[in-house]
Order: sequence, then structure tokens, then C-alpha cells
Amino acid sequence: MASRRKFIVAGAAVAASATTARAAAAEPSAGEREGRVPRKQEPAITLTLPRLAETGNSVPVAVHVRSPMTDASHVTRIDILAPRNPEPRIASFHFTPVCGAAEVRSRIRLAGSQRVTARAEFNDGRRVEASASVVVTLGACVEDLLG
Repeated sequence: MASRRKFIVAGAAVAASATTARAAAAEPSAGEREGRVPRKQEPAITLTLPRLAETGNSVPVAVHVRSPMTDASHVTRIDILAPRNPEPRIASFHFTPVCGAAEVRSRIRLAGSQRVTARAEFNDGRRVEASASVVVTLGACVEDLLG
């Protein structure tokens, strides 16, 4: 029968070898370093929202669009949409290459639980979008509808 000490040492050895294997897998191979093997790219647009908002009066939101922001290729506009709000288009932000980055952080008002969408438009007409669901326990924007 194995003692508690041997069990802990064996568990630590397994954890260490798993960590080493993950670290080795995360390092780029020689082919990847030379650019021959394409690496997995992050999404062109990232929308960050809390999964649960206590109230819809002030929900933090962040949108980041991966773009070089040069004259040849840049984001011209980001829209944030919430279809269950009385006015679905929450905000529109306009960009030029001078901005340097296509990033927005703000707080929005939501009428209730829903799927919020961020859309970005590039200067060449290309569009990308991302969505995230948020559960709102106490909605905002409802007072306007009742009054």
C-alpha cells in the first residue's frame, strides 16, 4: 500500500511533466519560427461583456479590432447593437488611421438579457462582427416604455 507521501510525490511528478509538455507544445517549432507553418490567429474582433449584470443601467463593454490602422488598411467604424433595446443601435464610433488602434471601452444601458453585437467596418468595405450574451437581472430602458 502506497503511503500518502509517495502519492503526493507521484502526483507532483505527473503535474510537472504535464506542465512541461504544455510549455513545449506552446513553443513554436523551427518551421513556425521561419514562417512556413501558419499559426492560429486570434479573431479580428473581440467583444468583452460580463456574463451577468446586476442592473442594465451601466454594463461595461469593450471592443477591440485587430487592424494595422494604416492608410491602406484601417477600421473606419465600430457599431454596438442590442436588438432588445428600444433603440437597437447603442453607439457608433468612427476611426481614421491617426487613431492608432481600433479600441473602445464604455458602459452601455440594456433593457434586459440579450445578445449584444459589435460590428466593425474596414476602409475596403470588409465587415466583421462578434456577439456576446449578457444576463441582466434588473433591466434599464424600461421606464421610457412605461411612461
